[in-house]
Amino acid sequence: MTQTETHSPAIHNKDLIPRTMVRAMFALVMAVLVLVTLARLTDRPLIATPPQGDVVKSRDLVMSGDMSGAVTVRGPDGALIADLGPDKGGFVSGVMRVIERERTKHRVALEGPVTLKRHENGRLTIHDPSTGWSADLMGFGADNAGAFAWLLAQ
Repeated sequence: MTQTETHSPAIHNKDLIPRTMVRAMFALVMAVLVLVTLARLTDRPLIATPPQGDVVKSRDLVMSGDMSGAVTVRGPDGALIADLGPDKGGFVSGVMRVIERERTKHRVALEGPVTLKRHENGRLTIHDPSTGWSADLMGFGADNAGAFAWLLAQ
């Protein structure tokens, strides 16, 4: 009776990744850390930020909602701007949850207005004056920015 091998021989090559590649990756990480440290220590100005223009229209919004995705948007005077159900809340609800998280981190009241701004260059931004948090909504795509543009137009 002959015996056949049932498993392939184990590979015992301890250099699956060449040492020069590991050293090159380590050097790259160290170079990035050095460059970032130098930029922070010398207060180098930020150059890759979205262009800011003058504000041509702004509106204060008070948002409330729940984890289902439903969100209600009101003016500071309590006037209803939009009542979006779980199927329509989407991005607006997601931004509301981010604002709530930032307010929780800063230990400020969860309710309160945020300011939605349209700049002369067409960009939309949202700013929370109670925490200093802001976001350029154009970075999230045209459909998502459009949801807030619609709120600004109401």
